Amino acid sequence: MIELNNRRAMLQRLGGGLGMLGAAGAMTAPQAFGMEAAAGMRGPHFAPKAKRVIHLFMNGGPFQADLFDPKPALKKYEGQRPASADLATERPTGGLLPSPFRFRNCGESGLPVSELLPQLSNHIDDICVLRSMHADNPNHGPALLQMNNGTILPTRPSMGAWFLYGLGTENESLPGYVVLCPGRPVRFSILWNSAFLPSSNQGTYINHSKIEPSNMVPFLRNKRWTADVQRRQLDLLKQLDAEVQNRTSADQAFDARVASMETAFRMQFQASDAFDVEQETKQTREAYGSGHFSNGCLLARRMVERGVRFVQVYYGNGQPWDTHSNHDKAVPKLCQNIDQPIAALLSDLKQRGLLEDTLIIWGGEFGRTPTSENGNGRDHNHHGFTMWMAGGGVKGGMAYGETDEFGFKAAVNKMHVHDMHATVLHLLGLDHERLTYRSAGRDYRLTDVHGRVVHEIIS
Repeated sequence: MIELNNRRAMLQRLGGGLGMLGAAGAMTAPQAFGMEAAAGMRGPHFAPKAKRVIHLFMNGGPFQADLFDPKPALKKYEGQRPASADLATERPTGGLLPSPFRFRNCGESGLPVSELLPQLSNHIDDICVLRSMHADNPNHGPALLQMNNGTILPTRPSMGAWFLYGLGTENESLPGYVVLCPGRPVRFSILWNSAFLPSSNQGTYINHSKIEPSNMVPFLRNKRWTADVQRRQLDLLKQLDAEVQNRTSADQAFDARVASMETAFRMQFQASDAFDVEQETKQTREAYGSGHFSNGCLLARRMVERGVRFVQVYYGNGQPWDTHSNHDKAVPKLCQNIDQPIAALLSDLKQRGLLEDTLIIWGGEFGRTPTSENGNGRDHNHHGFTMWMAGGGVKGGMAYGETDEFGFKAAVNKMHVHDMHATVLHLLGLDHERLTYRSAGRDYRLTDVHGRVVHEIIS
């Protein structure tokens, strides 16, 4: 016990930026200290089509019939409430409310895309539109957990943690799992936690509301000690840890913390470069546009090209797409803010040869109702909504599944969130039924006891 306490005291004395980042336990150094359960020790089960994932998260929930799933029947039966609309949502709703936005058939595939997304529509032949998504709960908290963690329970690892646990990171000098959000979404850090997986697999939250690297990653540099001194401290700590581990039971939590310290040490010399968008050309920055989401998309590209396994880009603080009122006024601005940067991200990745093995996922935690709330708003709808994927081994220029004629419920080729997770893991070379972790006497996995790989969308 004395030796263990001495090790902890040594950690505390490391101090400065290194100590701040290491103590957070949020960085990833998967090969450090030979941890049996650490990420990177397993590898893919079969040849992957994707090596990394960028998740563009529209927190709040966009309305599918505004963007990728046109429903002309809404106009025909406007104001009416057919029996098929009597589905449980979070709040009471009224009659059918059509979308005022026009669609046009785009690309060689001819898939319909809303006029709200003129630049993204130019990339529709690289996009697979998933029109038949459905989930289990109409409330933000549980829906966010299911989309991010595979279950409505707050005690399970996030999908990014599972990715790292299965595959490890490609760059030990950066976190393997980065979450970019200019604020705090509902549920906050639970959405990128590692739960019972080793803590080195959890996401690293970056508030990029201030784009300077020193603001995004504070306390990065240790101003007290030089790199040589820090390296000697870590080497000594590693030696002490190995000696105690040989004489006592393994302390996985402590090992993970030390591994985080190693990554934090290396980040001092690479993170400033990775998070500095000012290094991009003026032309590139202008292509992405300005604003939090634009900067998030550009940062995501900089992360994945440096070996970060999973990057989430949240649209904004709170629930920006949660349009319970004034829906038609809010949506054009929301779409304007995502159209240019997503189009630029797809072009940029493609130009750099990264799109073919980088999977892009777009969507919210659910959709919205085709019926009205408060006269000009829309309630949550988990029964049927749209997401899309691009790159990373996904067939482009196709739509998978259908909702009913009003866009309320998944009707053809239904795709549950569990199926989406199983398919993403498959694209990463991981069998969702084999990627397990034993905790509290049972084996857990991201898809729990559900999920099927949707091979129809895989190239």
